[in-house]
Amino acid sequence: MDLSRRHAIRALGAGAIASTAAIGAPALFTSHAADVSDYKALVCVFLFGGLDCHDVLIPADADGFSAWRAARSSMLARYGASREPQALLNLSRVSQPMPTGPQFAFPPEFAGIHSIYESGNAAVVANTGPLIEPVTRASFTGGSGQLPARLFSHNDQQVTWQAGAPEGAQFGWGGLFADAVLASGANRDLPQFTSIVTDEAGAFSTGRSTLPFRVPIGGSNELGALQRLEAEGGSGFIDSVREQFAARGFMQDHVIERDIADAFASGIDNNQLYQNAFINGRPLIGNFQPGPLSVQLQAVAETIALRGSFAANRQIFFVSLGGFDTHAAQAFTLPNLMSEIDRAVSSFEAAMRAAGLSNQVTLFTASDFGRTLVANGDGTDHGWGGHHIVVGGAVRGRDIYGDVPPPVTGHNLDAGNGRLIPRLAVDQYAAQLGSWFGLNDAELASALPNLNRFNPTIDRFV
Repeated sequence: MDLSRRHAIRALGAGAIASTAAIGAPALFTSHAADVSDYKALVCVFLFGGLDCHDVLIPADADGFSAWRAARSSMLARYGASREPQALLNLSRVSQPMPTGPQFAFPPEFAGIHSIYESGNAAVVANTGPLIEPVTRASFTGGSGQLPARLFSHNDQQVTWQAGAPEGAQFGWGGLFADAVLASGANRDLPQFTSIVTDEAGAFSTGRSTLPFRVPIGGSNELGALQRLEAEGGSGFIDSVREQFAARGFMQDHVIERDIADAFASGIDNNQLYQNAFINGRPLIGNFQPGPLSVQLQAVAETIALRGSFAANRQIFFVSLGGFDTHAAQAFTLPNLMSEIDRAVSSFEAAMRAAGLSNQVTLFTASDFGRTLVANGDGTDHGWGGHHIVVGGAVRGRDIYGDVPPPVTGHNLDAGNGRLIPRLAVDQYAAQLGSWFGLNDAELASALPNLNRFNPTIDRFV
């Protein structure tokens, strides 16, 4: 049967198919990670739009809360009682057993994450963001500091968080971590199931020799993409597609089309491998409720449950939730988004704990940037540094790592209107996660080229 261009394009667009290996890409790492013999997974939850960090970690002592409320008075009336002291979820701290300093709380929408935190399996990493070198208010306003390119731009800061450079950067630190563990011998049989996404692949998941595999959301409901194409194209259509692409049936003298053909043939094979593993492996489901982030973390949990089918030692996942650009109507939109984070993360943590995998799976959040402390009337504007949550049995939990600037403007880490100048670089945040994942110092330095500009002796959170 001849392969028509229409069917080829339809097949290439099938959501359950993804290429998984960069053809002819050079290997990045030559040294070996310390140990990849056990199983470990990193799960990045990226919150697109810029999560309001000042609504994640809320001052709970009298002076701090009063200053925080004054900066946001025009907006807080719309929140109602949910942002009054009696509704907040106070945080205890291992490093501060006596409440003598500033106190902090989660908003009420984080009830599940609060419970995980208080159990010792979650921590907050404060004031983290993209940096090239340490920056203060003086060096920021005076122009003497070297700053990340295109600060406060959504697209650029999303990619900078993921890949250390603005839009156009190709290789993310998740993908480079995958390169490193693969070079160390992890996932030797099926390396294509190392870097995994639940939606369109961004820079984070792509390495020099690693491309992500997209898993279906919704389990068996989405595993029929190839079968639907077979039904439309006729009996034997998929086998014909694969054979013709494998044989480089399109313009064999064109290198780009040959590479596309190779990637497509591999994509069909990998999709079939995943589908067979899912159908035969009875993957862990857990108690996930419907929701855009929940269904993605359910797919991650199911894929982790299939790790034996893929002989996987290391996996790194990327999931995302959008809608956090809350310039207006923040009091109405942000609580719903935070409730979705809470439901999804709580269900995922419970599933990992029930499977005995809590110590082997670490989930962490990331976002374009934080937001301004000062409300703009009905919302908040683009910021820089933000507060992030790390979850898992390996986390040194029930604590807040890094410095939380006071809820006022004009301090040494204020870039204007309470935009936080990060004290902790993304490179430092990523390095701790990478070290736990199994990378050695040389591999971390290769994946995070600005790491050597920052203090290597910060407190470990994982």
